[in-house]
Parts: sequence; structure tokens; C-alpha cells
Amino acid sequence: MKVLLTGAAGQLGWALRQQVPDGVELIATSRNPAGDGSRGLLPLDLADGDACRAAILEHRPDWVLNGGAYTTVDKAESEPELALAVNGGAPRAFAEALLETGGRLLQVSTDFVFNGRQGSPYRPEQPRDPLGAYGASKAAGEEAVEELLGATAGIDGTSQGVILRTSWVIGPVGHNFALTMLRLHRERDQIGVVADQVGCPTSTVTLASACWRAIERNLAGIHHWSDAGAASWYDVAVAVGELGSELGLLERMAQVNPITTAEFPTPAQRPSYSLMECSDTRKALELPAAHWRQALRELLEVLP
Repeated sequence: MKVLLTGAAGQLGWALRQQVPDGVELIATSRNPAGDGSRGLLPLDLADGDACRAAILEHRPDWVLNGGAYTTVDKAESEPELALAVNGGAPRAFAEALLETGGRLLQVSTDFVFNGRQGSPYRPEQPRDPLGAYGASKAAGEEAVEELLGATAGIDGTSQGVILRTSWVIGPVGHNFALTMLRLHRERDQIGVVADQVGCPTSTVTLASACWRAIERNLAGIHHWSDAGAASWYDVAVAVGELGSELGLLERMAQVNPITTAEFPTPAQRPSYSLMECSDTRKALELPAAHWRQALRELLEVLP
């Protein structure tokens, strides 16, 4: 089986490359393959729709695992066209080409397609209603996959398009909240962290397992995947300090002070509640639920 992976030099791409199943021929791509961690990767700029279509027609993969994305939430407010080109245009280009080649697309998406105004976990079939440019761009990618591939069938009779939403991605490499908090614990005596936004962190390690299992099981439709439990950003910051101290990564943890969203204004509005219902996906993939704190511990244990 041939799989074309995008964003292979990113934090999720790194985890996906660590877990490539036997029998998979991986075509790993990155926007800047000359950069650190990108050795051996092929160039592919997700903002270039023509390049995305050409890559499919050249390599004719059985699957495209679109793990690359424009993920700078706040910067997207000042670069909405670029965010839309990467997060909306690339999935559309892939889907258009896959209609010709017959391969399938696993589109990794986000909890930011929801507005965060309900008090119970979001189900996959609920309507999209993003708050900002980043969420709107990811919603556009989902819509392209549904529009072009949702009604088509691959060789196994299932739809060619699969959407896997996740949330609050953290990992042992790259840029993410957990690693930022670890650095701030080392540098500061006190940290103010937002406590009124609730969701669930997801380790790139567990997310990568879910992606590969989704391909193995020929998953179809829209699915949700995160680690288990619920947390605020404040909870995660405290856990990073406690676990970092336990594991010898910190000499001491900083004092973490809870603050409100209003006290920490950002260019982008974020969902105040973005827990997702993942039970159906766990059953379909037959993967156990890992509590986010245990997954956080495991990724801190393998920091390079």
C-alpha cells in the first residue's frame, strides 16, 4: 500500500513516521525539505493547489494522509488567504486528483470547526460553525472532502474521503502548548494561564496510532479522536510542571495562576468548550482511551 503523507516534518508528521506499519510504502512530503528533521522528504507546498494535484497524479497513492496544515491560529486572522489556501485549497486539490486516480484521503481536522457554545461533547455529525479564520479554513477543507469524495466509492465500496477531527495537539517535537509550558516553567517564577477554555489535549503519539488504524480499517465518514478526559489550559500547564518535576526535566515548577480569556486577549477567538465525543471512533478503531495526563507523561518521557 502506498501512502502520501503531507506535513511530514511537523509534530504529527514526526509521530506518523515513527509508526509506519509494515507493508506501507511511505511518500513523505514537507514544505521545506531542506530544513531540520526534513532529510529525505519530498517538497510539497500545500498552498500550491497545482503542486498538490500533480503529486497525486505522479505518485498515484492508495491513500493521502493529509497531516500538514496552517496551524498558527492567531496569525491566520491576518493571513486568512494563506490559511484558506493550505487548509481548504490543498484538500480540494487532493480530492480532485483522487477522483481521477481512485485513491482515498484521510483529512486531519480540528475542534475549531465548532463555536464552543454548547456544554456537552460535540458529535461528528453536528454542524460546523467556526469562530475565526483558522477554523473557517479547516471547515472549508472538510467541505471540499465531503463535496468531492463523500458520495464517491473506492474499490472497497466505502467513500474515498475520511475526516478525522482532533483537539489541542501536543507532542515531544515541534511547537505546541506542552513544550511551551515546559520552557516557561524553567524561565519564570509565575505563569498566568487561561482557565475558562475547556477541551482535551491529544498526544501526537496516540493520534498517529489512530490515523494508521483508520487507514488499516478503511474508515469512512467523519470521526473524532482525542485523548480521554477534560482539561483547561491551566490544568495542562499545572500537569506539565508536576510531571516535569517528577521526571527530572525541571528543577522546580513555576507557580501557575488561573486567568480568564478576557485577561489574555488574542487576535483569534477560541471555542470556550470543545470536547468531542470519541466513543464511536474508539469502537471502530478498537483502540483504548488514554487519559490526557498519562499521554502527556509518556510524551515528556521521550523528549529528544
